[in-house]
Amino acid sequence: MQLRLEISATHRQADGVIILELRSVDGSSLPAWTPGAHIEIELAPGMLRHYSLCGDPADRDTWRIAVLRESAGRGGSRLIHEDLRPGDVLPITALRNNFELADATRYLFIAGGIGITPILPMVRDVAHRGRPWTLVYGGRTRASMAFIGELRAMTGGDLHIVPEDEHGLLDLDGYLGTPSADTAVYCCGPGPLIDAVEQRCANWPAGALHVERFTPKAAAATCADGEFDVQLARSGTCLRVPADKSLLEVLEEAGFEIDNSCRAGICGTCELAVVDGIPEHNDDVLTDAERDSNELLLPCVSRSKSAVLVVDL
Repeated sequence: MQLRLEISATHRQADGVIILELRSVDGSSLPAWTPGAHIEIELAPGMLRHYSLCGDPADRDTWRIAVLRESAGRGGSRLIHEDLRPGDVLPITALRNNFELADATRYLFIAGGIGITPILPMVRDVAHRGRPWTLVYGGRTRASMAFIGELRAMTGGDLHIVPEDEHGLLDLDGYLGTPSADTAVYCCGPGPLIDAVEQRCANWPAGALHVERFTPKAAAATCADGEFDVQLARSGTCLRVPADKSLLEVLEEAGFEIDNSCRAGICGTCELAVVDGIPEHNDDVLTDAERDSNELLLPCVSRSKSAVLVVDL
């Protein structure tokens, strides 16, 4: 995908959070999207960033993103907050959804801070369809929590706004202590929140929990000495992947151009098909079923449990 979108408006949504509204330069309709989708923006040469779409999928004229200014970040949020203005044009290089809203009888949404951005369109969709829903939304302070007004206007659900300075941490045990076979759980927010939710959902039915991370979780220890061979199915070429290099790096050094972006296992751009062998998954994108199938891997972070891994290249 290659789109050029103009910033039609900006405004502050909460403390440290700015809204960008994007429209097509030529006035044409924007591609369709579904709740949970994100876009990849080239903020500057070599600076690709991913932001969840948090507007209304029915609006084909405008895309909306919300960006938290992160003082310890890599510079993308600073550039957006300080330098971008209405009228500026941004290249959009991808539209993806690794956080699809599944069909369920009822929904439990858990959001922390800017993690509300992919959750907001989900709540709107579920409310429109008349499904029962609960949203537990935490943040540092009430003033730092975006979209509270929009959420309160949604009907048919159970909304809990939980600023930490007023109420403390989210009562995850209270919401997740008893597994429910007909409830889909969606969580997005800081890593420690997602880790805590994953721990409490360990005994829930398989596939009930869906998470999206903005930063990768701590890498798991790799097997053996970390080295393995990758065989390219189409040519039979075999390459050695040393412990100090990723599979993606080895493939690039061998001359293969693999689409990639985050290089951290959180965007899904570099996904490859596995023909044989057992991948060692270290990503935050694939579902449990996809991991168990041993048919896919993300070469930017994943390695191999078998001595030789055969990929479809």
